[in-house]
Amino acid sequence: MKWTRVADIKAQIEGAWLRGDICRAAVGDGEQFPLSIRLKQPSSRVMQDDLAGTQDWVKEIHTYAKKQQIQLEWQQVNHRHLGRQELPYQLVLDTPQQAARLIAQSIQLKQFMALYKQSIKRLAVLQPWLLQYPLKALELAGEWNRLLDLCEWMQLHPNPRIYLRQVDVAGVDSKFIEHHRKVLAQLFDIILPVFAVDDDFSGVAGFAHRYGFLDKPVMIRLRPLDAAISLLHSDADQDVMMTAKGFAALHQDVRNQVKALFIVENEINYLAFPDYPNALLIFGSGYGFEAFKQATWMPACAIYYWGDLDTHGFAILNQLRAVLPHTQSFLMDRKTLFAHNSGWGNEPKQEKKELCHLSPEECALYDDLRNNTLANQLRLEQERIAFNSVLEAITQL
Repeated sequence: MKWTRVADIKAQIEGAWLRGDICRAAVGDGEQFPLSIRLKQPSSRVMQDDLAGTQDWVKEIHTYAKKQQIQLEWQQVNHRHLGRQELPYQLVLDTPQQAARLIAQSIQLKQFMALYKQSIKRLAVLQPWLLQYPLKALELAGEWNRLLDLCEWMQLHPNPRIYLRQVDVAGVDSKFIEHHRKVLAQLFDIILPVFAVDDDFSGVAGFAHRYGFLDKPVMIRLRPLDAAISLLHSDADQDVMMTAKGFAALHQDVRNQVKALFIVENEINYLAFPDYPNALLIFGSGYGFEAFKQATWMPACAIYYWGDLDTHGFAILNQLRAVLPHTQSFLMDRKTLFAHNSGWGNEPKQEKKELCHLSPEECALYDDLRNNTLANQLRLEQERIAFNSVLEAITQL
């Protein structure tokens, strides 16, 4: 690029808008204004080789500054062959309103200023959030009043112990709350007292529990691997679903019999899993093992986990170990992976983060998978492992 053009000037102002700098400055936060935009001038060689182009550039910048009523500062340059020349040096924008006008954001800036003023009047504690996420607030402008209404309701009803469906705020229903859980979580964390926020839960899935709402019970599917264990007082199919609370409170006679728990992620493997003495089999549901914390009898049992041989399989194992540290994995090793290379597939979206609850061997294989050392996005799903290998692995536990 020889020199700064009008499009480049607008791009710099757009950048300040997207960073939220213009909105913040408009409500008195920061010292961005006056905003100086330095102009890249043509070099001496370019001026000499393309004097006409240089003059056109000077005219373009001058005309733009005059038309837009922007302060333009000049710089004198002594050129060896062309003599003294005056070149545009920098533009100075005096106010956020002027910057917003240049990129057609005047209406949005006024809207943010009004939204900010209204919010601070109602909930001054939200000021830091508004300054940090001004454009997010603008995106939510149409729903902002209802979000504030809900925040005020939560301040009056911390830890409400009702279902989202029962929240009594005009214009707010459970669908509205569910749709805005991410931003509401940020706002609730600011406005609510410490006792009304349960840090054991986070994210969209943990929203209800985190802020003291009732939620539908977590269901656990399980079946005995030993015919001597009876979950039901009948001859009915022993493949049952129960709440996490019910699982935690399994009858003492059952708990006395159970010495091992197996967790698998594939339904067909769950149904076809071989018998094992004094054991229960649990059909896993991917990430999330908070329900197991209620079952205080589980740590006394041997825990075995079998997931897909891919990055997410190890991430799920890692999360399970955070709850039950003594969990052992099986059929999730390098030997199994290479013995079934004909079943290798592709993992569409890999996990890349560090996992701190894996054994050294598991960690080494996880690193090979996430770094694509063995093959690109390599994955071996549970159901692609030969059943004879499953039987052999179970007998060696």
